[in-house]
Amino acid sequence: MKQSGNMDELDIKLNQYYGGKVVRKDLTKSIKEGANVPSYVLEYLLGMYCATDDAEDIEQGVSMVKHVLADNFVRPDEAEKIKSKIRERGRYKIIDKVSAKLNEHTDSYEGTIFNININKVYIDDAYVKKYEKLLCGGIWCIIDMEYLYDENAKGSPFTIASLKPIQMPATDIEEYIDGRKHFTLDEWIEVICRSVGMEPSNLDENTRWHLVARMIPFVENNYNICELGPRGTGKSYVYDELSPYSILISGGQTTVANLFYNMGKHQVGLVGTWDVVAFDEVAGINLKDKDGIQIMKGYMANGSFSRGKESINANASMVFVGNINGSIENIVRVSHLLSPFPKDMIDTAFFDRFHHYLPGWEIPKMRPEYFTDAFGFISDYFSECLREMRKHNFSDAIQKYFRLGKDLNQRDTIAVKRTVSGLLKLLFPDGSYQKEDVRKCLEYALIGRRRIKEQLKKIGGLEFFDVHFSYIDLEDGEERYVSTPENGGSVLIPEGEMQAGSLYGIAHQPGDGQIGLVRLDLQVMAGNGKFTHTGFGSGSAINDELKEAVNYCRSNLSRITQTSKFSESEMHMKATDINGIGTLQGLELAVFVSLVSGLTGRPLQPQMCVLGSMSIGGTVIPTSDLAGALQIAADAGAKRILLPVADMMQYSKVPADLVSKFSLEIYSDPVDAAFKALGIK
Repeated sequence: MKQSGNMDELDIKLNQYYGGKVVRKDLTKSIKEGANVPSYVLEYLLGMYCATDDAEDIEQGVSMVKHVLADNFVRPDEAEKIKSKIRERGRYKIIDKVSAKLNEHTDSYEGTIFNININKVYIDDAYVKKYEKLLCGGIWCIIDMEYLYDENAKGSPFTIASLKPIQMPATDIEEYIDGRKHFTLDEWIEVICRSVGMEPSNLDENTRWHLVARMIPFVENNYNICELGPRGTGKSYVYDELSPYSILISGGQTTVANLFYNMGKHQVGLVGTWDVVAFDEVAGINLKDKDGIQIMKGYMANGSFSRGKESINANASMVFVGNINGSIENIVRVSHLLSPFPKDMIDTAFFDRFHHYLPGWEIPKMRPEYFTDAFGFISDYFSECLREMRKHNFSDAIQKYFRLGKDLNQRDTIAVKRTVSGLLKLLFPDGSYQKEDVRKCLEYALIGRRRIKEQLKKIGGLEFFDVHFSYIDLEDGEERYVSTPENGGSVLIPEGEMQAGSLYGIAHQPGDGQIGLVRLDLQVMAGNGKFTHTGFGSGSAINDELKEAVNYCRSNLSRITQTSKFSESEMHMKATDINGIGTLQGLELAVFVSLVSGLTGRPLQPQMCVLGSMSIGGTVIPTSDLAGALQIAADAGAKRILLPVADMMQYSKVPADLVSKFSLEIYSDPVDAAFKALGIK
């Protein structure tokens, strides 16, 4: 890791072209350990005193910042001490977080100063009009406090003489844009990583791109992104610490009035006053209002919402971060990657509004060597520049070089264009990108949107089957496809032969409920025809199905083999509900085939999945959702499908790319199914 004090080439270039706008990030880290303030507050002060590459000046500056923090930053445990100083001196400067609200009884604004724990402080209307964020969660400020006690006064004796948000004055965006041309793409990605406190030399290229992508909501209006991954990867840090224009809703608890519009106060909520609204811990999101999710869906789709008679537009980007536990490979097999969201949000219409899914599991857990000691932009300066970039639009960059493939619908196209635009704003604010630069951003955007679409396919079925995202190079006409890395893992259905009696089939919940993959395993011993089972769930319906399958096997086994006798064996069958659908139905035929396989000692053909079922007497029942069943089989790694002839009517409607994945064994009755499954001609 680069040692502090040893400036590398990138440090020198940053100080040359952005002098006074950069700060050594190890200073932030070392001072922050003793002061619980956001990084942008700390770096505002470091920018005042330490924005230099002169070691002596930096040392003096750090000393000054520590002095300011020691004297003026209010620690909650020292609140009474600071209050006493204000009283004794009459006027005293503090650094604290301030929020305001309207007291309709006195027709005035009252403030709360958090760490010092002072409430109902009078705030001049001019401050509230100038800094609207005071009304929406509060902002960090440098405040001149005064103390004037009057026994006849109703309000607090503490008053605000002056209030200045901790934000840099006017930012010269042209200087920021112009300076970019002196850096290569790799160098600029390193600058962005270091500006958020990370050391890129210790991170792989994939992780660097993910760190850049975390910043897209700061430069794109109405951009919706989710990042789920293990704990300790810094998912919420960027949205909580690095910009005064983003707010992190911890725990996910909020209301429609707070988030969108308070009809009682006629006041726009968080989406109208912050650039980025981030939800921490998606599993705990609770909007408390019945129509909350519907309003959020509308806002995420078009940046507007209706409350009462008013239709209101806002620009805030929505970010959803949370933890996803367990092996990603296993989750991809048996569930979907959006499962941490609460049940009432598991809705395809809601998730379809997400522009990008950032794979948090591809970012390493934070360790000391991942934090930088090098120079990076002062957080406040960087956030101001990113905010200015929201006014630019690079979404037309794709059409100059590429065309999107046929599987991308309108929502997919919008999502990909916005991601590309955001990445280009971050990486090429001067607009000097080339074809290969756009290609890199486009492929990254396609993968992130396809990750959303893959989960929609698992939740919503046939409607979302078009997931084979591609783009066409306009120059040579070549079509290139992208895939999500996690879908390339090992499969459930093994390549070789399984034991006799073992097979994979598709079951459904009672009625026409959810379908899912089930594995049947059969143990056969010498006995007197006894059959036991476990794992199928409870209820008379499944018991009746099992009886039908067993009775059919007892009556028809002789049509398949003369050497095995049902009455001379004892059988125990175990069902494994891989997709967790609960009570299993529609497995009569699969149970029959499993019994025949076990009793004859012949395994099924490799990588086969059994579809269809049967009723009393062996009448074949077609698959209720053929396209959905085939998709589940494909995801599990099936190469052969045992398919009832009655399904062929539906088969013509299944997407061609799905059909092409299998070889078919088509059966007309249960005995025919057993022969085909075992490969007996």
